[in-house]
Amino acid sequence: MGELSIEHLFKAYGNHPVLADMHFTVNEGEFVSILGPSGSGKSTLFHLIGGILEPDAGDIWLDGEKINGKRGSISYTPQTPSLLPWRSILKNVMLGGEIQGNIDKNEAIELIEYAGLSGYENAYPFELSGGMKQRAAFIRSLLSPQPLICLDEPFSALDEFTRLEMQKWLLSIWQEHHRSILFVTHNIEEAIFLSDRIIVLSQTPAYVKEIFTIPFSRPRDEDLLLTEEFLAWKKTIYRGLGNDVQKNY
Repeated sequence: MGELSIEHLFKAYGNHPVLADMHFTVNEGEFVSILGPSGSGKSTLFHLIGGILEPDAGDIWLDGEKINGKRGSISYTPQTPSLLPWRSILKNVMLGGEIQGNIDKNEAIELIEYAGLSGYENAYPFELSGGMKQRAAFIRSLLSPQPLICLDEPFSALDEFTRLEMQKWLLSIWQEHHRSILFVTHNIEEAIFLSDRIIVLSQTPAYVKEIFTIPFSRPRDEDLLLTEEFLAWKKTIYRGLGNDVQKNY
């Protein structure tokens, strides 16, 4: 479950085209990252996949079902944690299952403990650090029943140390649960470290410029970031971005 197929999507706002013949796939249990310049339509793409918007042309398929304009098919984590301030952490992470009528309190508590948030079950979001709130937001996505999780730059507001810790934590919990993930980032190192494949977008109107398959075995640890092979891949993807995109990095 969690196979996504984007087939020749077009989207414009008035006379301003945003997406032009966008097509790619995410396989079951795969971690795919999207790299592209600011304003290249990444958020629009997520809104289309999530059913908030409908494409002007083209189709979106999830596990063989066309989901154009259909909400509730995916789980989504935005740049900011978007936890409900009046709900405890436990009630926040159980929200998706609660909406779908599928609540497993024991699993929620287990994942909270795995995330290093044991003791904060009854705390409120204002009592947590940025990294802790992002962990809670991702647990909420994991506990939602949808087979595909879309992550929109979830670590962009974190400092470098916290960001690396969150990347390692995300990999550890993803490798255990193996949900399909579509991850948007502006950080090339982050994309290489996390992903099975990286999709590079052009400037608007955006299309898939290139797709890179990352060869590093799993599990991965931070020592990988210091290897010559990792640096070589960083250079390759940077060059693949092209001159029209590199100025954004």
